[in-house]
Amino acid sequence: MTTVVSTRPAPAASTAAPPADRPPRSERRAGALLTAPFLVIYLLFLIGPLLVGVVLSFFNTTTVKSGLGDFVGLANYREVVTDSLFWDAMWHSVVFTLLTTPPLVILALVVAILAARMRRGRVFYRIAFFAPYVVPSSVVALIFLWMYTPQIGLLPKLFGAVGLPVPDFIGSTSGGWTAVTLMTLWWTFGFNFVLYTAAVQDVPPDVYEAAAIDGASPWQQIRHITVPLLGRTTSLVLILQILASLKVFDQIYLLLAGGPNQSTRPVIEYIYDTGFTSYRGGYGAAATMVYFVVIVAVSAAWYGLRRRRASSTAV
Repeated sequence: MTTVVSTRPAPAASTAAPPADRPPRSERRAGALLTAPFLVIYLLFLIGPLLVGVVLSFFNTTTVKSGLGDFVGLANYREVVTDSLFWDAMWHSVVFTLLTTPPLVILALVVAILAARMRRGRVFYRIAFFAPYVVPSSVVALIFLWMYTPQIGLLPKLFGAVGLPVPDFIGSTSGGWTAVTLMTLWWTFGFNFVLYTAAVQDVPPDVYEAAAIDGASPWQQIRHITVPLLGRTTSLVLILQILASLKVFDQIYLLLAGGPNQSTRPVIEYIYDTGFTSYRGGYGAAATMVYFVVIVAVSAAWYGLRRRRASSTAV
């Protein structure tokens, strides 16, 4: 009789390879080590102060005494949302945004396109337009304060030389908005200009050559080729400029100190005055959190619009 021995094959060793899109462990470890310094700084100087501000907003903390003070719950937030001075300051930040964002976006686009089409002096103009952006805000404020000074300032003398009425750049609300808008245009124009310059350089020259062969004039090339291809950059510049304008503080505080009669005081200066002049740290923290929510809402709205536009384009 023959005995048949049935042998069951041994299970094969697992040889499943890691996903192709997953980097090796050594590369992941190196990436974590390289990003660790930034993460530490990010946690210490951004996330940490934000959490501290959230905690302070629930207490009646003062900046002249140590400790948190007494717990008041949502009392600081209720006072912020019913404080007319806070919403006046918020409106002043919106006014500044409306005054500065359109010219800073449109002017940067136009100048970047014109500078890219220049055959000579291109590097010089790029440096000249960007140079004011690296000047400290205090220096810029002193320069423009001298230019706006009545009787001896440059701008009052120019207005008087051509027979025009001299605006009160420092002592009136309309003159103050004009003064701070002109200062901001000269000072921060270079950042948007650099973004547009980089985007203009990425437009393939073959597209312009084909359009020129078809008889398109330079203006038609700019209108139908350059501007549409810079749509993504324009969207980025627009949201960055809106957020930067909503967070205005330096130029208004140094040039006008929120005057005259707090008619140009932005919301960040209001928070500064509340926390460091009135010594109400808890209330200032609550106002900061409310303003933070406004900034996040603006960013989220922009992101939602971008997603909707991208999905509609894909369809």
